[in-house]
Order: sequence, then structure tokens, then C-alpha cells
Amino acid sequence: MKNDKRRVVVTGLGAITPIGLCVQEFWENSLSGKSGAGKITSFDVSQYDTKIACEVKGFNPLNFVDKKTANRMDLFTQYAIASAIMAVKDADLNLEKTDKERIGVIFGSGIGGMWTWHRQMQTMYETGGPHRISPFFVPMMIADIAAGYISMHFQVKGPNYATTSACATSSHAIADAYILIQRGDADIIFTGGSEAAICPMGVGGFNAMKALSTRNDEPEKASRPFDAQRDGFVMGEGAGMLILEDLEHALKRGARIYAELSGIGLTADAYHITQPAPGGEGAIRSMRLCLSDAGLRPEVIDYINAHGTSTPFNDKSETEAIKAVFGEHAYKLHISSTKSMTGHLLGAAGAIEAIITVLSIYHDMIPPTINYEYPDPECDLNYVPNKYIKKPVGAAISNTFGFGGHNASLLFTKFQQN
Repeated sequence: MKNDKRRVVVTGLGAITPIGLCVQEFWENSLSGKSGAGKITSFDVSQYDTKIACEVKGFNPLNFVDKKTANRMDLFTQYAIASAIMAVKDADLNLEKTDKERIGVIFGSGIGGMWTWHRQMQTMYETGGPHRISPFFVPMMIADIAAGYISMHFQVKGPNYATTSACATSSHAIADAYILIQRGDADIIFTGGSEAAICPMGVGGFNAMKALSTRNDEPEKASRPFDAQRDGFVMGEGAGMLILEDLEHALKRGARIYAELSGIGLTADAYHITQPAPGGEGAIRSMRLCLSDAGLRPEVIDYINAHGTSTPFNDKSETEAIKAVFGEHAYKLHISSTKSMTGHLLGAAGAIEAIITVLSIYHDMIPPTINYEYPDPECDLNYVPNKYIKKPVGAAISNTFGFGGHNASLLFTKFQQN
């Protein structure tokens, strides 16, 4: 780390996922290899090529906000506020004794309120035209509203905005939070992302792109990153929140520190709207930049939480990129895609995968890539197949790559005070 920049640590976590409604449940189910996939229950999928997804199950927004407030929120915002409330509690933050003008919220969504859009379109066309549109339509739909609600809920008044960069959205939010704390613009930032796009247009749109798995008869085996029989990703939903904090601020209040965020790498492919650049060129630069930012050599990395979408192009490209960056060390790395269990949370993927990466460092345990049954000769690294492993994890990278050629790599390290 450069000595002239403040150090940034992770002091709180919150998550709503298809395999757990809190961080502890999410972590335990990740280690056990639990799949969150099943038949879609939120709408009629009889006419869809894909009939499966990783839906959040059993979530009740009234556990976090009152009914009136919940009714004025899209589902993605409900997930967001829930993850924030849990993260603040986990961080043991006493906001009444903290300068709220030094606390920010940078929280993204790749798509925003798709369910709100869908329902309001139905209202307009089925029950009487534009005058039937709710006055809450726009503030429920827009992607930045989750960040706004979080700041209002906690009355925190530092930097406040949303990021949107497809599947890299919440990794970009975390990277921005890191930069702002480093340069002294905030002491604490609530950061991450949320998504709730398992809806008629969401599934229909990705089906039109031929991006989704159609393994409808075996939903729990449909997300199979790096496996030779992968046929597309499985949609997921939920939210992840990390509390990032200036190290000195965290130490002064006696905070538990999960890990340190030591480096970031942000690049663009400038190649294609959906396909990665040949050989993973953008991902190569992203990982090299985060190593350089952290001042670390490639051989000290123990684990990579891969973007690993279970699509033919991405998994091959990411494997090529890892080999290019790490050389022979690539074969010593432990790599896993937890999308095999959660599905692809789109704009929230980076946040929940950063949480997994942080917990892997904190607990010295690495979750598996489930459904790895048929090796692909073009994907020949150690993807931690099917069972978690316990080993020391001193440094790890979380990769996220989004449509439009957006690449983000976050490098976390085990916290050492010196």
C-alpha cells in the first residue's frame, strides 16, 4: 500500500441471497454447496425457454421497515435496505456517536426497479391509460433510489450515489467507496448493490440473448461454471452490503475487522456489448492493476472468487486471463465461482461475492464451485470442485465483468495492524 493513502478495512456485512437471508446463513450454505435454483414462482413461465432461477425465498420486508414504506419500495430497494440494516448492526456502529456527515452511501443496481416498471406498464395498458400510473412509479424504479433510502434511513449525509455498470455494478461501488475513504472524503461508507430482475421482461430479455441456461429439468445443476456442459447462466436476486471504514477510525472505536481492501483494478474491454475481449485482455489488465495498487506480487494470491458465469465465452476467457496474469502460479491458485450456488445476481453479484471473498480470508475457508462434473480442457485450473476446502487465505481477488466491457477486480488481504 502507498503510505500517503488511508487504509480501508471491512467492518460490517449484510446480505439477502437465494441461499440465505443473512450473512451467516449465506456463508454456511456457500460452504455446504447448497444450490438456490428452482422453478420460477413469481410469474407464469410456461411460455419461456428458461423456467428456472435462484429466487430469494422467505424474505419479509416488514422485518426491516413498516408496511407503508415497504409498499413504496421496489423489491430491489427492499433487499437493499435489509442488507444495510444488517450490516450496520454487524459493524456495531453507534450512529448517534458518529459524525454522520462523514458517512456515505455508494450503492448500485444494474437494472433497478424492473418489477415496478412491469406492473406500472400493466396498469397503464390494462386499466385506463397514463392517468393510472402511480406517482411513486419513477422514485420506485430508478436505480439510485436504494442509495437514497439507505442514507435517509440512517440519516447519513456524506457522499451518496449509485453506480450502474451491469454485472460489475457493485464492485464499482465498492471501488469508489475505497477511493473516497482513501482520499479523506469520508470515514465510513455503506457500499454494495441490489437486484430484483427475475420478472417477465428480465427473463424474457436474457432469453432473447440466449444467455440463460435452459436446463429446466435439473435447476439445481443448471449453474455449472467452468464445466464442459455449461449452457448459460442462471439468474439470481438479492443484495449485499459492506461497511468500509478508515482503519484509524475503526481502531479508535474498537471495531472488528474482517479484512482489508488493499487494491482495485478497473478497466474496459472496448470490444463488444456482451462478449469479453479475446483472451480476456480487459480482465488481465484489471487483475494486474489491482495487484499493482496493493503492491503485491501475483504469487501471494491464494484465492480468486471468479466472475464464473457458467457461459461458454466468459469461463474460457476468465481462465485465459488468470493464466496470463499468474503464469505457473495459476495452477496453484484456488478459484471458485459461487454463482454455481447463488446464480448470477447481476448488479449485486460483486457485492455478495466480495462478502464471500472477505469471509474466506477471515475464516481461512474457500467455498466450492458446485456442479463441476465434466472437465473442460480449455478450463483446466483448480476450481475447488464440489466441496469446500480449509486453508490459510492471506490475499484474495474478487472479479466481476459486465456487459459493455466493464471489468472490476477487488483485492482483499488479511488484516495486519503494522
